[in-house]
Amino acid sequence: MDNSTNILSRPQIRQQIRSARRDLSGFQQQQDAAKLLARLIQHKKVLSAQKIAISLAHDGEIDTFEFINWCWANNKQVYLPVVHPFSKGHLLFLQYTIDSEMVLNKYGIYEPKLEQLHTSPINNLDLIFTPLVAFDRKGNRIGMGGGYYDRMLAPWFKEKSGPYPIGLAHDCQQVETLPIEAWDVPLPEIITPSVHYQW
Repeated sequence: MDNSTNILSRPQIRQQIRSARRDLSGFQQQQDAAKLLARLIQHKKVLSAQKIAISLAHDGEIDTFEFINWCWANNKQVYLPVVHPFSKGHLLFLQYTIDSEMVLNKYGIYEPKLEQLHTSPINNLDLIFTPLVAFDRKGNRIGMGGGYYDRMLAPWFKEKSGPYPIGLAHDCQQVETLPIEAWDVPLPEIITPSVHYQW
């Protein structure tokens, strides 16, 4: 379903879509997570990947935990984003296991406690499932406004180097068109419970 956002600013789009996402019922969230899982475990890049970066659901985002469980059961390493403690606006990726000690970051999102031994260079990851607030039919995305993923994905966009990015979202997060800025990085794929877009 396309949301009409042609005359809205980026902050207005964020507010509208975040509200729609949070308004999904618990039953709808469960259904969406199950449908997403069914799509992901058949994806060729998922099946061939060994190191997969993904984020835990927050603020009404689509739940990824059953997929994480599937990764563990299939001997795939899972990595979660951690806000870099020294480099503002950047992320680290730490391996996430059932025994990982979790802490709340400054955004109220759980992340693994920072331990250098558990970090992975971004270029060593195979896939990075990218959170987003809204997306359009051209693969454009907007996040929460911090620019973390745009900075990280810029080398992939320019040189096709680094982990392959795939966006994950609820169907209600699709909009007709997004106002795009020069630093925005479009995604080659976005997967929702109902649709798999590739560009």
